[in-house]
Amino acid sequence: MVNADTRRNGDKLLLKSIVLLYINKIFISVKRLVIALGGNALLRKGEKGTLENQFKNAEVTAKEIVDLALKNYKIVVTHGNGPQVGNIYLQQELVADKVPPMALDACGAMSQGLIGYILTVAILNELIKRGAADYTVVTIVTHVIVDDKDPAFKNPSKPIGLYYTEEEAMRILKEKKWALKPDPRGGWRRVVPSPRPLKILEAPIIRDLVERDKTIVIACGGGGIPLIFKDGKLKGVEAVIDKDLTSAKIAVDIKADILLILTDVEKVALNYGKPNQQWIDSMTVSEARRYISEGHFAPGSMLPKVVASIEFVEASGERAIITKLGKALKALLGETGTHIVRG
Repeated sequence: MVNADTRRNGDKLLLKSIVLLYINKIFISVKRLVIALGGNALLRKGEKGTLENQFKNAEVTAKEIVDLALKNYKIVVTHGNGPQVGNIYLQQELVADKVPPMALDACGAMSQGLIGYILTVAILNELIKRGAADYTVVTIVTHVIVDDKDPAFKNPSKPIGLYYTEEEAMRILKEKKWALKPDPRGGWRRVVPSPRPLKILEAPIIRDLVERDKTIVIACGGGGIPLIFKDGKLKGVEAVIDKDLTSAKIAVDIKADILLILTDVEKVALNYGKPNQQWIDSMTVSEARRYISEGHFAPGSMLPKVVASIEFVEASGERAIITKLGKALKALLGETGTHIVRG
């Protein structure tokens, strides 16, 4: 009779074999790769968010992207914009008595241009340094359709902008019509609606561009500019679409082989931050769903990354990886990260 421990060990070996099969598949031919950058790619907690800070951090990020590009991956880079769009919106508020402030969706568009500019220059400089100046880097300001009846509009949850102390948060709540919540990383942040992405309008051109030789595409920044279709026309709405869910959507749309989500931890964990914390090397979709139901992943933090991975794997049959910025190549080689596969 096979005991439970033997069965569990057998399951782990089988899952490891599946992951290794995917890894072997990667290096047989050129692969399409969507890299979803977290907010720490440009702005670290505690930094002032100056342009100089963001360019310096982008240089580190660019090295990793170029490493993969020079290994013949066809790359689409997506990115968050929480700190940037929050700061842009705050700037609008501070000068509202002198200049008409822009709505959050317009600020999101501004942040796409800003971050695209920073990443483009950083990546091009790294390519030049490596003797690969014949590459093209292009940023696509991306529009995404959402449903105006999405329940997210009644339950704001997406953190943007600065971190506040509890005292500062209480004062802001009295002064502004904002929703603020405690952040899992500490402090309080403003939260806004985060509707699900339904359609990426620029998906066809992104797919065409990424198929070109020596082209790196930056798209879907901040989850894309949220648009609703109402009364026969498109209209921007004040919301921030989760960039991981949009990353999964564009990965499916361009038929990517891998969705690589880069964040500030090397692996996904069960019981994160608790004495019984356990890092996960790999998990099937069904295991990931079970862990979600058990409440292991924090909303607004790891939860959307795991959900995005599930959606990509289920829709494409391919593989998703969640790991730390700086560990991308090792994760693709199967040496680290959490790998999400079918099953």
